[in-house]
Order: sequence, then structure tokens, then C-alpha cells
Amino acid sequence: MEKILTVNDLHVSFNTDYGKTHAVRGVSFHLNKGETLAIVGESGSGKSVTAKSIMKLIQEPAGVIEKGEIWYEGKDLLQLSKKQIKKVRGSHISMVFQDPMSSLNPTMTIGKQIGEGLKAHQQYSKSATKKRVIELLDLVGIPEPHIRYKHYPHQFSGGMRQRVAIAMALACNPKILLADEPTTALDVTVQAQILDLLKDIQKKMGTSIIFITHDFGIVANMADRVMVMYAGKVIETGTVDEIFYQPKHPYTCGLLASMPSMEEDEGKLFSIPGSPPDMTALPQGDPFAPRNKYAMEIDYVQEPPIFQVSDTHSASTWMLHQDAPDINIMEELQNSKQKAGNKTISEKTEKILEVRDLTKKFKLGRGKVLHAVNGVSLDIYKGETFGIVGESGSGKSTLGRTLIGLYEGNGGTIHFEGKNIQNLKSDSDWQSTKRKMQMIFQDPHSSLNPRLTVGDIIGEGIDIHGLAKSRQERQALINELLETVGLNKKHASRYPNEFSGGQRQRIGIARALAVNPSLIIADEPISALDVSIQAQVVNLLKRIQEERGLTFVFIAHDLSMVKYISDRIGVMYKGQIVELAESSELYRNPIHPYTKSLLSANPIPDPSVERDRKRIGFSAEEYNPEKERALREIEKNHWILCSDEEYESYKKSLLVEV
Repeated sequence: MEKILTVNDLHVSFNTDYGKTHAVRGVSFHLNKGETLAIVGESGSGKSVTAKSIMKLIQEPAGVIEKGEIWYEGKDLLQLSKKQIKKVRGSHISMVFQDPMSSLNPTMTIGKQIGEGLKAHQQYSKSATKKRVIELLDLVGIPEPHIRYKHYPHQFSGGMRQRVAIAMALACNPKILLADEPTTALDVTVQAQILDLLKDIQKKMGTSIIFITHDFGIVANMADRVMVMYAGKVIETGTVDEIFYQPKHPYTCGLLASMPSMEEDEGKLFSIPGSPPDMTALPQGDPFAPRNKYAMEIDYVQEPPIFQVSDTHSASTWMLHQDAPDINIMEELQNSKQKAGNKTISEKTEKILEVRDLTKKFKLGRGKVLHAVNGVSLDIYKGETFGIVGESGSGKSTLGRTLIGLYEGNGGTIHFEGKNIQNLKSDSDWQSTKRKMQMIFQDPHSSLNPRLTVGDIIGEGIDIHGLAKSRQERQALINELLETVGLNKKHASRYPNEFSGGQRQRIGIARALAVNPSLIIADEPISALDVSIQAQVVNLLKRIQEERGLTFVFIAHDLSMVKYISDRIGVMYKGQIVELAESSELYRNPIHPYTKSLLSANPIPDPSVERDRKRIGFSAEEYNPEKERALREIEKNHWILCSDEEYESYKKSLLVEV
């Protein structure tokens, strides 16, 4: 295949308060015409820095491209002047960023923003610009583009904003599209739409794509070739089938093993031990050696060279040396997962939370009202994990926040441990109830006070509820909590900004545990984390649950992880629970059309499955939310929100399947 982009020996560093960070260390790769190259690896591995270097977006003077070559159409992009590289950006190489709100100007209409690139690079007239903008919005699936081009970014949903960002990137028909985690914050159905959109655009326009992600389901769906990065270096490259079915580097094997399976209920997820190295002071030898149980003496002395496995497959690991022991790492990791045992769901009968006809409305202005939670009834049992899934806007987070009292419900009742928490009169009753109900938030960065030390963040609840009689006892409790979540007592004196995302989430968990709660509501606690860190956090939550007998409400859009961690799952759509069943039953036998649509959109980390899988659509227009429906038990412990007519139809379909 013809190469369109070649990167040779790229080195990028950043000068920080903690020293020089070697973000990219000798990266070399190529991109073929019309292909999709996926770059995977944990946060800090150098993925985004590599992509930004291609467009010379490294911020100077803190960031420096020390050496290397990036060849495109016979030119080394690193040698171009600022004026010359501006002509390449947008017209030849474009980038779609992770957060569309940060890349869109909130004060400009989206039509004007998309049109800016056309005027700068294509010299379009005003009328031609408008026509092209409407064409682009139509291409990326924005309904009524002739009206929507006049709207501002805040008038679009997250998925629609990402479509706008893609339209902007495609405005000048670039030959290369750099997509940096473009679907991380999106729910599975919108994500599936964006991925299908990118593949369709690639087919029509012959665009070459570099897709950066930590989701191996997306890699299986999108990639032709895969490049795995660790500690600023490329440690394995191969076709998508070679990486998934014949991985050679222990790190690649670890990432793949960290993914939960939709078919199995493992007792414990595999997680790569430890954390990525400090890029200001890299250890001698292979940086992955301290986390690699198969490491040999040479790994601690010398970095491995690149070993060629086939014409398309190479890996940088001493395990491929002719004198290394012959170990099938992937097979060993899979066997260790199986030995962990299968999940068993014990019969739980003691209710900790009873919710009846709960509603929460928001006034939108001009007499419009949003029914975010619309008549939800459910029972949650002591010691279980109840998962809640659904698209953005389905009411998942609003339900969680209403249950814990952050929002006041407009109707219905919430009984916690037998008490109606909406009718608590005294402050002492309310405070004791609040102590037993805690929340873990999605973004650990914004939910932790940057001005407080970790010790004071965790100790805040201890102080409010008077759980320590002395300063010594308070400190002992904080130290114990840090140990519980896998940190150490030295971390108590540090501030949140000194920790990684996974560590900050552990601090959030320690804060929630500080007051000895009996119920924790976890709202998207792992969505912003790398796959290996997700596994660590989920294993931590399961261990704490077993040790303390906690009950969890686990809200997420990662359906594989929800299935793995949950005993039962409720599927939400337009403020209502439309299906509720034990986790394995729901995934084995989804009945509601919306549930089927969600499951079919969930990417599976298996290229052969993804290539042949068909998406199941769900028509929101055909679903009438005003129709009188009730949760009915269609099979034992399997409930569907349906009308009398729908109930009979579902029952008949079940009989046909049997």
C-alpha cells in the first residue's frame, strides 16, 4: 500500500516544575492511504502528543520537538514555517478532539465556525460557504442543517457537538484525519453512530485516519492496523487481527485481558499491577519491567530492541529473543481469569432502598418542562450492586442524584432503611441518613477541592459527623482509608493535582467510605479512566463491598463493565426504567427494543465479531411515552415496562424463541 505519512525517530519533551518530561521517545511509524491506524495505550503513553506533533501543535516554549522527521507529500512538516504549516492544517490534515466544547467557540454560530476554514483555505464566497456548510452538516447527520447552522454549540447535545467538530475537520476535504478520543464521553448508541459516520466518510472520500483511543471495542470496530504505546515509545505494531489474536508484548496482553467479557462473569478482572512510570525519571532498562511478572534480568538493564514477528507485526520485548522462555502470556492471563471463578448471585431479600413513582422535573422556560425522572419504582437490596444503563439524557444521573437528595423529587417516595427520607424533620435525622448514603462522582478532578490536602478531603466527613475523638484517631482513620483504596499514608499531605486520574478516583472512593455508609451511588466512576485503571477501580469496589457489606447503585454507559459488576440492571429511557433483570439474563435475553438497540451498539473487543455484527435500530418517534405502561414481570425476576398489548406481544415472542 502507498504511504501517505511517515514519522521517523520523533522525540518530544516538556519542561515542568518537576523536571524534564520525555513524552515521546523515538517514535517511528507510517500511515497508508485510506487506512485507519489505531493508537492505544494508557494516559501519559504519548498518544496525543504524537498526534499533535504531526500538526505542530506542541505549545512552545514548555513543549519542544527535539528531533525527528514527519514526511507528508515529500515535505518534512517539522521543517515548515508557521505560515506554511497553517496551510497544511485543515486543508490537508485535520484533527477532531476529545471534548468538542473545548474546540468549539461558544460565542459563534456553528455555521460561521465551519465556514472559517473554507474561507481561509478554499476562498469560498459567502453563498458558496453557506451551501458547503449545510452540505457538511447533512453529511455528518445533523437534522435540519439549513436551520441548525445558525445555532450555537450550547444548543446541541454532546453527540451532535462531536458531529459538528467532525464536519469542521472535514470542511476542506483533508487527506488525513487525526481523531483523539472522539467518542470517550459519548454513550454507546451515539458512539456507534459516530464510528459508522467516520467509516462512511472514509469510504466516500478515501480519508486516512489515525484514531487514538483506550477502548479496544472501538479498535476492533475501526482499525486496519494497531500501534500500542507505552512510556513514550511504540512497543507493538500489527494488523488488528495480529494484535487481538496474537499479541506478543506483555503490556498489550495485559490491556486486552483487562477488558470484561460480555459472555463471562469473572470473579475478578485482570488488572496490570502498578502504574505507568514517572516520565521525568525513567527507570533503567524496559520501563514496563516493574509491572511485568514475566520480566527477566535483562529487562532491568537494557531496553529491548524491536523484534520483527512478520512483515506487518513487530514488538519491543525481550520475550521475543531466541533465548527467552517460551510463554504464551495471553493464554496464561486468560487461564488466571478463569481460575478466579464465576459470579454467583445469592438471593437477597432485605430491602435497603424502596422507590415508588419517583418523578423529577426541570423547567426549561417558555412553559416547557423536562420529565427527567418519570414515575420510577424499584427496590434495591442490601449487599447488591444495582446497575443503571441508558443513553445520555435518559435520566440515569438525575435518578442517582434524586435518590441521594442532591435533587428534590417532585413526586413519589424514597424509603431508605425503612424511613421516608423526604419527610425527615430534624437536622440530626437528616444528617445520620446522609452519613449512610454517599456518592462517587464521574470526574474526580472537579469533585475534589484543589485547595485541600487529600487528608483534609477524606477527613471532612469524619469531622462533620464527629467520628473521631482526637486528632490522632482522625489521622489513623484517614491512613486506614488510604490503605484500603490502595494508596499510602504519605499521600495524605499531598494535593489532588499531584495524582493521576485513577488515583484521584481512589481518593473519591476513600472520601465516600470515610463515614461508614451502607449505600454508595457511583455515577459514571470509571468512564474517564484507562481500561487497565478501570479494572483496578472496579476490583477495588468489589473488594470493599465484600469486606463492608456495602450496597452499590452503579451508573455507567459501558455496558460490558456494568454487566460484570452488577447483580441486577435497570435500563432507562426517557426517565423511565423500561427493562429490569439480573445482569446475565438481561444480556442473554434482552426483550425491550431499546435494550436490544443498546446492546447491539456496544463495541465488542473482537475484530471478527465486530466485522459481522449488525446494529439494531430503535425508533424514538415510534415510542409514545404518553402511552399507559407499567413494569410487568414477563419471566421470573425479568420486568418490562409495557402496555397490555405489548405484554402479550412480548410473551408470544418468548414462546416462539423457546
